Amino acid sequence: MSSIFSPGKLMLTSEYVAVDGALVLAIPTKLGQELFYTENDDQKALIFWEAYHQNQLWLKAVIDYKNWTIIETNNSKASEFILKTLKNVQNLSDTKLKSDTSYHIKTNLQFPSDFGLGSSSTLMNNLAEWANIDAFTLNEISLGGSGYDVAVAKEKSAVLYSRFPERVYETIDFQPSFKDELIFIHLNQKQDSREGISHYRSMPTSTELINDYSELTKMIVNSQNLEEFSNLMTIHEQNLSDFLKIPTVKDKYFQNCPSFVKSLGAWGGDFVLTSKFGDYIKYFNGLGFTKIFAWKDLIN
Repeated sequence: MSSIFSPGKLMLTSEYVAVDGALVLAIPTKLGQELFYTENDDQKALIFWEAYHQNQLWLKAVIDYKNWTIIETNNSKASEFILKTLKNVQNLSDTKLKSDTSYHIKTNLQFPSDFGLGSSSTLMNNLAEWANIDAFTLNEISLGGSGYDVAVAKEKSAVLYSRFPERVYETIDFQPSFKDELIFIHLNQKQDSREGISHYRSMPTSTELINDYSELTKMIVNSQNLEEFSNLMTIHEQNLSDFLKIPTVKDKYFQNCPSFVKSLGAWGGDFVLTSKFGDYIKYFNGLGFTKIFAWKDLIN
């Protein structure tokens, strides 16, 4: 049985504004998604799909890819999405799902599905690697989105990514000298990123807005110390709060926190980034936030 792995991601800058082409800084997580596969020349043209979440079976399906029907499953809605995605794979690939070969495919999501680290983007990239097709195209027709998460999964590296006027990205080694002072906190408040983007779309954007966040991203990447990084993250958060007319995550949950608190991705859910201070564990635990990760525990 052969295998493919794609890392998850965290978006450090330009959330929402990324859809209009602002430069994004995104970093890979240690945990990601695995895909295992075997092929059997049995002339049956079936796909045996098993999806695991942290090694626990979540989805099981048998799909007839000649007629694109689901023969059996334990989760109809999830199976319909897999069928649709595999149909896209077939249309894009020169070799996969073209004959009567049967495929046994098993996926394993290594992180909790509510962490927002890229369960979909890692799947898209794994399938694209398996079928030797373009991951961005598969993601675009199957899911949509800016594609920065696919870039991280594909390159297995931190990236600086921009979507418009054309997709341009570069891999970078983002390991700030002060990384051991940074911590990630899971809010356990899963947020619908599509809903957040819809709200952003309702606001009047401009070229100046996009350029401002691209410049902020460059400055954050080049931060020389924690103080400079913290100030830039605070500016990023406050400016976006003013634009979206939504309170910052710090105003909402951590008003007396002595450090910056930066939303990562859709506001109000998933992870935030901050830095250590005093008895920070006691502080966050006292507010009900117990999932705290050091940089070395979460980031590649």
